[in-house]
Amino acid sequence: MSSSLSGKLSVEIDAKSPARAFYEANAKRLYEIPNLCPTYIPKVDLVEGKWEEVGAVFNWHLVYGGKTVISKEIRESLDDEKLSVTFKVIGGSFVEAFKSFKFISQAFPKKEGSLVRWTYEYEKLNADIPDPKELLQFAADLTREIDDTLMKISQK
Repeated sequence: MSSSLSGKLSVEIDAKSPARAFYEANAKRLYEIPNLCPTYIPKVDLVEGKWEEVGAVFNWHLVYGGKTVISKEIRESLDDEKLSVTFKVIGGSFVEAFKSFKFISQAFPKKEGSLVRWTYEYEKLNADIPDPKELLQFAADLTREIDDTLMKISQK
């Protein structure tokens, strides 16, 4: 991989909800994501496998850049100890610009709440494609929406 074509970007977001709650929602109960984050992810379809398993394939319907795009992804790994989940893009809108793209979400417990880190690892198809920095804001926004919803649910 050429260094000008490959990259890694991260963003960290403070959350009020516990790290395990965020991880469980984002890693084990993806079918709930449209209820937790309807503004940014109105729909998730299970294409292959089981919702909670590594190797499962999903179509994520994302409201991004003012339109709905689909990202077809395979869950590559789950780490219950590190509260981390990795998805690899295998189809949809992102493959138009990227040879490879991974989304990694990890939640870190804090004294109160948690810290959620999103990391993108990617290889662009060519040097004219910009680094996906705008996706960092997207991750921050959807994390805040999930966090707010998880907090409302826990207060019921």
